[in-house]
Amino acid sequence: MQTICKLIRSSKESCLWGLRNMSSSAEADILLDTHGAARIITLNRPKALNALNLSMVKKIYPAMKEWQKDPNTGLVIIKGTGDKAFCAGGDVLSVTKSAKAGGTIHEEFFRGEYTLNYLIGTYNHPYIALIDGITMGGGCGLSIHGSHRVATEKTLLAMPETALGLFPDVGGSYFLPRLPGKLGMFLALTGYRLKGADVWHSGLATHYVNSSSIPELENALKALPKQKCDKETVHKTIMSFQPKNVPEFSLKNHLDTINKTFDGKSVENIIQKLEKDGSKFSLEQVSALSKMSPTSLKVTFQQIMTGSVSDLAGVFKMEARMTHHFLQGHDFYEGCRAILIDKDRNPKWNPPKLSDVSVDTVNGYFEPVPGVPDLLLS
Repeated sequence: MQTICKLIRSSKESCLWGLRNMSSSAEADILLDTHGAARIITLNRPKALNALNLSMVKKIYPAMKEWQKDPNTGLVIIKGTGDKAFCAGGDVLSVTKSAKAGGTIHEEFFRGEYTLNYLIGTYNHPYIALIDGITMGGGCGLSIHGSHRVATEKTLLAMPETALGLFPDVGGSYFLPRLPGKLGMFLALTGYRLKGADVWHSGLATHYVNSSSIPELENALKALPKQKCDKETVHKTIMSFQPKNVPEFSLKNHLDTINKTFDGKSVENIIQKLEKDGSKFSLEQVSALSKMSPTSLKVTFQQIMTGSVSDLAGVFKMEARMTHHFLQGHDFYEGCRAILIDKDRNPKWNPPKLSDVSVDTVNGYFEPVPGVPDLLLS
């Protein structure tokens, strides 16, 4: 199984899936810049692989709202500092610590993050995400909802939440089931990592360019006059940097298997189909699924099915409920312990088996939260 966290070794850095509680820094965690009609957002926590925290959400959202009203705004570019990551996820440890301590950061973070994701998905200007590096979880929320997502050979993208006892949130309920065939269900349940051109082939990126071309592409976008900042011109500008020979989809020979097995009527049925197929690829997915939270798997299956017929606002209303319920449970905290704190990678899920997760339990994750208003977006 591919591990959830790829360790990036250096003298001072290690990646904990980007989901770590970093000490405060004197440096700004977000840089906002203006260049002609372009508005540039730079995620500036390179030591944390630009992991998203509440402070960053509170800076990006009002800036984007202001730009939305500014008649001089033509387009928005978002990128990450450093050569490793666009955004490796959300600062989940601070969230779980807040929830355990009876604080409010967890509620503020998720509701603020989802509100920002919705703004990106409904924005009135081209929004170009330069996902040149690790892009996971919260990083997907900052990019995939945008009109233009530019992957490179350095892009490493995944929604690995089921291994952490959570679910693929940040609008995963919307964008995953809208991928071709059953690719979205496959990615949601297994947390499979897409690399380089695979991100483009999957549909999660709209464009693919070489990493070395990103600075020149950014300059070309910043040079566009206001009257030429329409989505089609932006598309053509990015396409002018796309290499003639893009690597083939590494999952190309497995797509039929994915479509035939991940169309199961339940998680158990999917596993049965994978075992019956018996190929090396299918058995690797069985092994991967066996390590995930059974509760997360069953809730995620229902999430993807429901999200396939929901609009974007409805998806975030649903995910806000789900997040609250997961924070009241066991597995999210246990996943954080096993993956991020003790790092033994041996979570003790409760319940431990898929057969122990009842229909009523799954349905409960989608119910309104008593005393907590729904997240209503429009």
